Amino acid sequence: MPATVNPIHPRPVDGRFARLLGALWPPRCLACGERGDGARDLCPDCADALPWLGTACPSCALPLPAPAVACGGCLQAPPPLAQVHAAFVYARPLDRLLPRLKFHGDLTAGRLLSQLMAQACARAPQPDAIVPVPLHAARLRRRGYDQALELARPLARQFGLPLREELLRRRKATAPQSEQANATDRQRNLRDAFHVPAGMALPAHVALVDDVMTTGATLHAAAKALRRAGVQRVDAWVCARVP
Repeated sequence: MPATVNPIHPRPVDGRFARLLGALWPPRCLACGERGDGARDLCPDCADALPWLGTACPSCALPLPAPAVACGGCLQAPPPLAQVHAAFVYARPLDRLLPRLKFHGDLTAGRLLSQLMAQACARAPQPDAIVPVPLHAARLRRRGYDQALELARPLARQFGLPLREELLRRRKATAPQSEQANATDRQRNLRDAFHVPAGMALPAHVALVDDVMTTGATLHAAAKALRRAGVQRVDAWVCARVP
């Protein structure tokens, strides 16, 4: 039986008032600062340069030269994620847009990236719920927002899916993954970092949402916690995959 997919139903967004605002205050490209194309906050050059992910491993989204059942790493050690859907390879201009969301509080960049992710995830198997990868409470207080939630909220609304941000908790204030020397250190840093609170009603199939996938350690740790709690299938939807 073919997998259920997420139908996208574009909504009219450019009414008379919106056209007037666009004429008075034309959008600016969030990547380079030039005038946007009117439909989104990207100029035509940056929109053409978006590094959409092409052929990739279904299990980890690692770019591949040709279609395959999985990459060598996933064949040797199957990950806890059923599928990973990444919109882009982490390259220009994503290396400008994602830091604006993650480190500089630019929620407009988050809205744009979520719109682009929706295009990439439109044909993904439809989960029962969307779960953003949570920050620890201490980091959330310092930053003031969770970038994964800022991506997940519009995706849930676009696809008409429940947003279950309460389903997964980060109980360890781990060091930043970018400070870890290698994949082994990243995995050790996240050991037992996530848990599902007791008494939760569990969907059978969820999609974890995060901004960037590097080695997959964060997503794997989150997926393991969900599966231990009883979730049958965990996918991941990410904005960008580091090759």
